[in-house]
Amino acid sequence: MNENIIRLKPKSAYDLIFGALTGAGTSHANARYFADAILDTELSGLEGHGFYWLQYYCAHLQCGKVNGKAKPVVKRLSPVSFMVDAKQGFAHPAIEKGFAKLIPAAKKYGIAGLGISKSYNAATLGFHTGTLAKAGLVAFGFTNAMPAMAPVGGRKKVIGTNPLSFAVPGRNGKIAFLIDQSSSAVTWTAVKRASEANTSIPLGWALDVDGKPTTDPHKGLEGSMAPAGGTRGFGQGLIVEVMCAALAESFRGLEMNSFTDNKGRSIGCGQFFIAISPKLFAPGNFDRQVKALTKSITSQQGARMPNARRIENQKRLKRDGLPIDTALYEKLKSFCK
Repeated sequence: MNENIIRLKPKSAYDLIFGALTGAGTSHANARYFADAILDTELSGLEGHGFYWLQYYCAHLQCGKVNGKAKPVVKRLSPVSFMVDAKQGFAHPAIEKGFAKLIPAAKKYGIAGLGISKSYNAATLGFHTGTLAKAGLVAFGFTNAMPAMAPVGGRKKVIGTNPLSFAVPGRNGKIAFLIDQSSSAVTWTAVKRASEANTSIPLGWALDVDGKPTTDPHKGLEGSMAPAGGTRGFGQGLIVEVMCAALAESFRGLEMNSFTDNKGRSIGCGQFFIAISPKLFAPGNFDRQVKALTKSITSQQGARMPNARRIENQKRLKRDGLPIDTALYEKLKSFCK
């Protein structure tokens, strides 16, 4: 047993997350959905995207990079179009407030869109699209980030790892399946954590400043992330950048401040969500086709749906407890009051 790792039951983990957020300066109203998202991320086995980033969220609260007490403002542009000004606060309360308008609009009219501006790290994008899927809606989600990827053939980073998520509703408030993928070969966090641990990274993860593949995470961070599938990954990143920086009226990657330093300038990234009602578009066929599609994959030995591992991790980690490094645990406890 690793003496540097402790395990937390979900309730204790939630209390730690909520306590750190509120202790560092987040209002209780703004912390609830955010804490749910961080806990879900950890339970899904996405290590490095939950507890790990929470330390940065708390530090950013204390240095003024993000306003934990901001009150997002929703603007109705049309019966099916909404914009939320996050007011330089966390993305999560802005998204939660926007979803309160997006969900009923999509159910009534068939499709609706939501932009989030003056925002912050949306963390695990699939948590948000999953929330829409649980409400019975097909969901697209986009969020941009600080520059980490150079164009294919180029050297200068211009866009972030820019994830895209797509979630499909199942029956009885369940998620049929969910896709959540960055535009880069791996997440930027994976390379950052490797640099902190001074361990090498596989070829294909990152490029050095000369655009050459590297196994050195330090050189990878100085250079750029490798796009997933070459030009296709960079193309996906461009789609996300337009959806978030242009449509959601937010900063481009090159205009953003760092997600990791403690300087006071706000980040200013954006998010965009599209929700579609299958009950209006395909009331008699949608569930049957999704079920058949899923079966055509899962019936093959060794094949799995994109979110299957997350579901398995949820069951296992709820039973066994969530692992957290003792030093990180103590650091997060220090934010609690």
